[in-house]
Amino acid sequence: MTGLDRREFLLGGAAALAAGSSASAVPASKRAQRRPGYGAAATLWDLEADPRLGEAISTYCTQVVPVLELKWPMLRPDAHTFAFERADAILDFAQANDLTMRGHALAWYHDIPDWTKQIKTTKGVERAYRDHIGTVVSYYKDKLTSWDVVNEPIPDNPRSPKDRRDTFWTQHLGQGWIPLAFRTAAAADPFVKLAINEYDIESAKDSFIAKRAAYRNLIMDLLDQGVPLHAVGLQSHLHAELEIDTHGLAEFVAELRSWGLEVLVTELDVDDQKLAGNPAERDAIVAKRVDDLLTAISTSGPVRSILTWGISDRYSWINGTFARKDKQPNRPLPLDGEFKPKPFMDVISKFTKDA
Repeated sequence: MTGLDRREFLLGGAAALAAGSSASAVPASKRAQRRPGYGAAATLWDLEADPRLGEAISTYCTQVVPVLELKWPMLRPDAHTFAFERADAILDFAQANDLTMRGHALAWYHDIPDWTKQIKTTKGVERAYRDHIGTVVSYYKDKLTSWDVVNEPIPDNPRSPKDRRDTFWTQHLGQGWIPLAFRTAAAADPFVKLAINEYDIESAKDSFIAKRAAYRNLIMDLLDQGVPLHAVGLQSHLHAELEIDTHGLAEFVAELRSWGLEVLVTELDVDDQKLAGNPAERDAIVAKRVDDLLTAISTSGPVRSILTWGISDRYSWINGTFARKDKQPNRPLPLDGEFKPKPFMDVISKFTKDA
């Protein structure tokens, strides 16, 4: 499919192109103030392959985030190339449907293209790092509402609150890789919201509590350094068999808000591989986990931004990663495989109806 064909496919012809032009005339930050609420992640491949996906997102959502198209491997096939076409196509789709778009992710320990590992010097790595972040954020200046600047900086089993994930960037840039990412992004676009993003902090399991403490410590350290951090992302890849630590999570979110930070739910879904029962029984437990999560976060203020990592079970990473022993498909998202709403969507509606 050519670039023009893709654009026409996603936008639905001239009328949608006109809608896209109108939406793009309004800065993304202003549209975000007007239309917060619920959004979903999607890949361009899935949007192109199944018109029902775009229809569902345009029906239920006010925002969208690319799953892959803004990560290093797809944007940077080599050291000299920035390939924005696929992310641009999703932005076109968003603007045509009066959706805002957020960016994911500028700096991550995973998905680092091989060409970066051929750089021999620390100065070379820093140059590539600054160049990537600055160029990408500048390119999308005034077009996106927020960025996940640093993704998943905490290890899965922190030994202490000061523990940080060992990464390619840490090995070359030290712990300064995190402040550097935020300062570079802020210099490229002073008005876009800059977020840090992490998973497995929502439940009462010991490793989750330790990870939450390390996440808190890092956030506090960044603020003490004057780093331009505006929002904290709770990925919320939930485990259906684990109850939400409603008290601990509510306290954590309240503290973040007291520091002037916004709290975003960025990648919500629920892995039900360990649940027994028929689909209806599993769906009820999944919805309860989501309700408990959002209730805890709402204790100190409204949840103004909730994104699920996909919208239909048909296009969820969980089914390809965490297969159920009974061979039934996982049911991790608000719509089922045929795009019919489940109790999960009712919970989303409950927390976004007044957004």
